[in-house]
Amino acid sequence: MQVTVSPSVIKGTVTANPSKSAMQRAVAAALLSKGKTIIRNPGLSNDCLAALEVAENLGAMVHREADHYEISSKGVEPFYDEINCGESGLGIRMFTPIAALAPLGITINGHGSLTTRPMDFFERVLPQLDVETKTNGGKLPLFIKGPLHPKNIEIDGSLSSQFLTGLLMAYGAVAENVTITVKDLKSKPYIDLTLQLMELFGVKVTNENFEKFHFGARQTYKPTDYSVEGDWSGAAFLLVAAAVAGKAEVNSINIHSAQSDKAILDALESAGAQILPGVYTVHITKAALKGFTFDATDCPDLFPPLVALAANCNGTTKISGVSRLAHKESDRGVVLQEEFGKMGIRIDLDGDVMTVHGGTGLKGAVVDSHNDHRIAMACAVAALTADGDVIIENAEAINKSYPEFFEHLQKLGGNVSEVAVK
Repeated sequence: MQVTVSPSVIKGTVTANPSKSAMQRAVAAALLSKGKTIIRNPGLSNDCLAALEVAENLGAMVHREADHYEISSKGVEPFYDEINCGESGLGIRMFTPIAALAPLGITINGHGSLTTRPMDFFERVLPQLDVETKTNGGKLPLFIKGPLHPKNIEIDGSLSSQFLTGLLMAYGAVAENVTITVKDLKSKPYIDLTLQLMELFGVKVTNENFEKFHFGARQTYKPTDYSVEGDWSGAAFLLVAAAVAGKAEVNSINIHSAQSDKAILDALESAGAQILPGVYTVHITKAALKGFTFDATDCPDLFPPLVALAANCNGTTKISGVSRLAHKESDRGVVLQEEFGKMGIRIDLDGDVMTVHGGTGLKGAVVDSHNDHRIAMACAVAALTADGDVIIENAEAINKSYPEFFEHLQKLGGNVSEVAVK
């Protein structure tokens, strides 16, 4: 799909899409619970739908109702010896330890960019828990055979906070008097989100400064009625759109959320945007914007909207945490440099720091998403203040996380037109 976004003035109110991070964790917790869980305000992105399919294949019964999902489960009792996580990095890293709870050989696969992402960390950790593990030269397909036996274990937290999420959730179902020790953990807020959700489903983990996670007496997940909160990752693009091109109110985002991407508010404040936060809503208005400094190590998904913001700021912006970008849906640091370069914005990459030279004026151009949902959205936001149309190739990439994005941008006054490409 090809989408053209023309210069626009942003004005209006919109409701944020459901958090795919929270939705996928809730689906996993529902699978681990014995009984019927209700998930309200469900996410319908590709990643969320992939999580529901994985849960079904691992033993849950999933029924979609008009405004919610019902997930009935007896725990992890796989119906099949193969699961496919689509293109979800969280999905494969979270569900693999969970699937390993079963005493069955299971092949785990995916498609798109997931086939190129490293999976060798599974081979380093899971065998320590008595799980037979084999990858295809460190890539997919991944074969595992459990059952996983929880033990005191130490892992490298820089490998992936998503893998730690899966390990914590799997331990929560069977662990007793064991501790997971973590060194150099990245993206701590995502682990906080995991722990919050586990507790909502009846499993409490004692956390010592995100370095030790203690499991005491054995616990069980309990089915619950859960409502998915709004997604700060997606809302970040709407908030930046308002900050650079007008004003808007974004609803259903919780400023007390554990989601790490709510840090976009700190970046917007540093850049000089006018912000009025409520508990579940944020009003934001365009103002004179200046370059800022921001550490995105714990929230790497913010890089694309931060670049769109920085491109509209006078002066240079420095964003650290570039090393977290290499194994996303694209090599995001390089792709942002390339695609924003087409729009006249110079971006320098130096080790772990990205420098964006703003204030030079965005140009109309033809850009490509590289099949990366966040690149497509960042280019669309940048187009709002360009001197001409920005044509985004492969714009359907947004379906991975935020299929309503262009519709929401239009609702706020964005001039968006779509062309289906055969």
